[in-house]
Amino acid sequence: MLRPPRRFPRPSRRTAATATGPGRRLLLSTPIFYANGPPHIGHLYSALLADALHRHRALRGAGPGRLSTGTDEHGLKIQQAAAAAGTSPSELCERVSGLFRQALTQTAVSFTDFTRTSEPRHQRAVRHFWGALRDGGALYKGSYEGWYCTPEECFLPESQLAEHRDAQGRPCKVSLETGHQVHWTKEENYMFRLSVFRDPLRKWLWDNPRAISPEPFYQRVLHWLEEDLPDLSVSRERSRLQWGIPVPSDSTQTIYVWVDALVNYLSVVGYPETHGEWWPAAHHVVGKDILKFHAVYWPALLMAAGLAPPERIFVHSHWTVAGQKMSKSLGNVIDPFACIGQYTVDGFRYFLLRQGVPERDCDYYDEKVVKLVNSELADALGGLLNRSTALSINPSNTYPCFSESCFPKVLDYRETKGTGRASAEDYEFVASVASLPLQVASYFEGFQIYKALECIALCVRQTNGFFQRHRPWKLDRKDPADQLWLDTIIHVTLECLRVYGTLLQPVIPHTADKLLSRLAVEPEERGLSSLTFLPRYNGKPCPFEGRQLGPDTGILFHRLEKSRQHQRETKKL
Repeated sequence: MLRPPRRFPRPSRRTAATATGPGRRLLLSTPIFYANGPPHIGHLYSALLADALHRHRALRGAGPGRLSTGTDEHGLKIQQAAAAAGTSPSELCERVSGLFRQALTQTAVSFTDFTRTSEPRHQRAVRHFWGALRDGGALYKGSYEGWYCTPEECFLPESQLAEHRDAQGRPCKVSLETGHQVHWTKEENYMFRLSVFRDPLRKWLWDNPRAISPEPFYQRVLHWLEEDLPDLSVSRERSRLQWGIPVPSDSTQTIYVWVDALVNYLSVVGYPETHGEWWPAAHHVVGKDILKFHAVYWPALLMAAGLAPPERIFVHSHWTVAGQKMSKSLGNVIDPFACIGQYTVDGFRYFLLRQGVPERDCDYYDEKVVKLVNSELADALGGLLNRSTALSINPSNTYPCFSESCFPKVLDYRETKGTGRASAEDYEFVASVASLPLQVASYFEGFQIYKALECIALCVRQTNGFFQRHRPWKLDRKDPADQLWLDTIIHVTLECLRVYGTLLQPVIPHTADKLLSRLAVEPEERGLSSLTFLPRYNGKPCPFEGRQLGPDTGILFHRLEKSRQHQRETKKL
């Protein structure tokens, strides 16, 4: 009988996987996407969340990092999809995997590794992992029967089923969560002794309250572990499923597609030889529909194989379309390639990351995208850059000097009368921008990227208010006092823009690069670890003061137009 480990094995001292602080390694991962159909915005949302975390970490100089993604290319669903399309599973996977790679590349996802489960290196890792489970006594052969859901590639208990009628009106059972039809299946499979890992899994979560974020999903997993945890069927009869990795030394069975897929997080870092250099310093980004596979099955499988669970699992909810779930039958699946063409790469990235709230499902519709992106990127951010760098305001095209007499440092900004030309409101706004980098870092760490963007958008609005409030275009350049105040207004505004451009790099990389280039911020000056705001206010030198601005790159972000379809619908109303 298998005895689960009381404590997780420690990686060798020579490895960096468990190191903390600057310089430590970290693997960030998306799920590997199922290759039975083309990508949609739900797939891209997972990838963009992971990409933003990866980019933010790199800008902090936190140490070597990898971002892995890829395609899951085995299983009954793919076997059936290929047959329906009149092609072979390998040809279907080759085409669909290419579409995913293309979509990720076009949306500027900075992945370092793209795993395909059909690759020999991955299949070798899966066979070795299976051997570790077998040698540890975690597997046994037994007869298994139950309701099987092909789209979800898993058996479901009665408690997760509902009565329904199929297209012909016949009674059937469907998954409560997804609505997919299930079929009664009985076969002899290899079973994984999941039941004995209930207590070790609970202890892992109690000892690591940040292992699963956000908090509601952590509590959901703990709730699952309060219930019975039946053993898991981890193979399928090869006569029914040929498209998959055969069980080592048993050609009658195929390894369960989820065991195969989950091992990608190990195969990408060199399992079974060199994975210790990275594992278990891994952060998985997953959708809530695959939470049980990642937060219950995967950690238990790892423990059984003598490995520690991943450090963290970040979970997000789904996107609906105009209030309805995305579905092929409804014809409302959103094509990411069309979105890129309509909203631009950065517009599409910004909308998903700004509006996506991991704890709850979010709604997508064209008017919402256009309104948000136009308001916050084209008008607020782009308009601010355009106004503060216009030749009519800044004819020398430089980063002008800051005047301490106009904007003196004060201990209490509520008592600023007679000390300069800056108002109490100005001091309050400057304090908000000064605290922004730490605030944004905290939200990224807590997997609340949308809140980080909310804070940045608020500060951009405040900066526009500052600029508008003091009307620099009304100041008299011939008056030395007015000239000092004019230069200070522009200096403060450009400093704010530099901070926003730096902080927005993980989310809208192309636009942020354009903004920082216009401000003549060199590539080596764009990191987060050395980001300081308005050093002259604190009596320190500003390296940008007096510097010639970069070439005029034109409009920072062009306003979007509503789709023709939306315009037609509006006319009908």
